[in-house]
Amino acid sequence: MVDVKGRWAFITGAARGIGYGAALFMAKKGCNLILQGRTKEHCDKVLEEVKALGVEAYAVGAEFSDLSQVEKMLREIDALGVDVDIVLNNAGIQIAYRNEYLKTPASDYEESFKINTIAPMMIVYHFLPLMEKRGFGRIVNTTSGIRLEPEQAGYSASKAALDKVTMDLASKYNGTDVCINITDPGWCRTDLGGSHAPNAPESSLPGVVVGAFIDDKKSGRDFAAGNFHGLTLEEAVRLAEADFPTYTGSIGL
Repeated sequence: MVDVKGRWAFITGAARGIGYGAALFMAKKGCNLILQGRTKEHCDKVLEEVKALGVEAYAVGAEFSDLSQVEKMLREIDALGVDVDIVLNNAGIQIAYRNEYLKTPASDYEESFKINTIAPMMIVYHFLPLMEKRGFGRIVNTTSGIRLEPEQAGYSASKAALDKVTMDLASKYNGTDVCINITDPGWCRTDLGGSHAPNAPESSLPGVVVGAFIDDKKSGRDFAAGNFHGLTLEEAVRLAEADFPTYTGSIGL
């Protein structure tokens, strides 16, 4: 299992929900953090809490619907002069629930793809060459298990696109110590999931972060968080390394 103590992780969507929980989890393991919110101020609470756990941490702000802000954010991170070894791409948006789904506007797709697909892949493409040069990296992109709901077409299509580009890219790194995988936190009671979701945000752990700790040089797996609920991190890593197949390009991974 990878020891993340003293390493640097970049976590998007860290101000609340799944990303907030992931930030605290990583800090408790001694991982230094760069935390993204829509503004720096949105991360004030989590920044204070992770620093209290004894790690170094910075906050950055970027509205992912504005891709120029993503580019500016990445330059700001570079200026910190730290090596980002771990990327947890958690930020996302559920743009709308359309009961009249045949009237879904094009803007649902435009906004969803910018925030849920393009922005996270800009981040991946930025840090991946540096990880490859150093010979170590962990990238975990957050997906969704939504199926058969045209009411959420913009959201589900953007997440399906993120899955595809992530898994295709992962195939190029399988067998190296730069591991690229996806995770599905499940339907949780967050601002995105809503108050009627069946699962508490805490149920996503350690599943949403297990991809940062694997040490088997395998990429292209879907670590659905529900499979790890109730396990210790050590148990979760053993399960992840033993029982999750890598993507082959066929339907169903």
